[in-house]
Amino acid sequence: MNNSATTLASTNLELKPDQDIHPEEREEYESTPHSSSSLPADKEALIKQEVDHTADTEAAVPVSRVPTRVSINDVKAIPNGGLLAWLQVLGAWMLFFDTWGIINTFGAYQTYYESTFTTSTSSDISWIGSVQAFLLLFVGAMTGPLYDAGYFRELLLSGSFLVVFGQMMLSLCHTYWQAFLAQAICIGIGTGLLFVPSVSILSQYFSTRVAIAVGLAATGSSIGGVIYPIVFHRLQPTVGFGWATRVIGFMQLVTLVIPCTVMKVRMLPAAKRKLFDWAAFKEVPYLLFTLGGTIGFAGLYIPFFYIQYFSIVTGATDENLGFYLLAIINSSSVFGRTLPNLFAARLGGLNIITPCAMVTALLIWILLAVTNMSGVVIFCIFYGFFSGTFVSLPPSIFVSLTKNRALIGTRMGMGFACMSFGVLAGTPIAGAILGANVGNLHFDATWIFAAACVTVGSLLFVGARIAVTGWKVMVKA
Repeated sequence: MNNSATTLASTNLELKPDQDIHPEEREEYESTPHSSSSLPADKEALIKQEVDHTADTEAAVPVSRVPTRVSINDVKAIPNGGLLAWLQVLGAWMLFFDTWGIINTFGAYQTYYESTFTTSTSSDISWIGSVQAFLLLFVGAMTGPLYDAGYFRELLLSGSFLVVFGQMMLSLCHTYWQAFLAQAICIGIGTGLLFVPSVSILSQYFSTRVAIAVGLAATGSSIGGVIYPIVFHRLQPTVGFGWATRVIGFMQLVTLVIPCTVMKVRMLPAAKRKLFDWAAFKEVPYLLFTLGGTIGFAGLYIPFFYIQYFSIVTGATDENLGFYLLAIINSSSVFGRTLPNLFAARLGGLNIITPCAMVTALLIWILLAVTNMSGVVIFCIFYGFFSGTFVSLPPSIFVSLTKNRALIGTRMGMGFACMSFGVLAGTPIAGAILGANVGNLHFDATWIFAAACVTVGSLLFVGARIAVTGWKVMVKA
């Protein structure tokens, strides 16, 4: 740049009305060697001052807070694959492993607590698991604005700490209320800080493959639901409740280091979003799907919580096999959270979750007639597969029902917040229906309640699908 321009640039220049910097002039300044620039010296100096000021301002803001210039609604800019994208799937898999995986493990604790907290009813005990699952979904919804503001890493670190800390505190518990505070409240809040942000970030790296990415990540919850109950069941009789629980805590510590290391936000919305987008509930597909998920979740986890207790108390299986039923459900749900998602990428999430929800409801109705070991095992295998879609498909369905990608986090959070109340109410109601008298437990009535909830939820999914595509059958939805 010439000397006069340099002198002007070093002073505190102010734009006069006739000195507005036009985009074309700034583009010429940035693309043309300064020595051959055709811009007037004073205008060139003003542009340099603006560029330097912008650079200084951006440098003063932490990188994690500076949104990328790529539009969040620009689907073409989404990589839809690559090493960094698949590392996010790995990180999300670990988060599912230590969030939903822990929720899926509670059936093992429910059975153990039934014989330990003898003064507490089945309904009382189930409140621990239901509040834990409720906080996972509800707190997750509330963290959306923090995620949008660039606090993804803070959410990741604080959530990981609370999950591990709560698990370690649980190992020291001897009473119902101690377990409630450690397992339901502390771990529940920790999982809530981790869940929705871990799902939302996948839509930044995948577009057409988002259902596959979420499905693969969701298998972490199934694997966690297999490994953690087995670890607890094998260690608890030999080393005691305390050390069995601490071993699980150390496993969580190791596995949570991975997402804290590899996960990275690719872009942030241009502006902070509102906590709620009330207009979403005026859209019939979104309203029906959210309502269906809320009612469906009320019944979905009842078999997860009570199938072990049912099989052992009724004599359908011996105690040893009874403790492995939860692992069987979660093992089959690995396939239920991947294969349907592969089809969902081509056919649409609503087209897959609707029939799977119907089959899930049918299986619970069939459970009324199950009285022996083979029947219980077959139920667990099929129930794990078809119920898996309830966890793996809603995130991608919320994405498909949201035209403005900047509102994905908002609408997903709102949807899961509503569904959390179904999770909160379902299993305690089932426990109250079951009763406290071991000699007169009402399992049939419990299964009827669960089946009715999932049936109504699946019918609402049908309504949501019709609202999207009409009565056409061969249409992606």
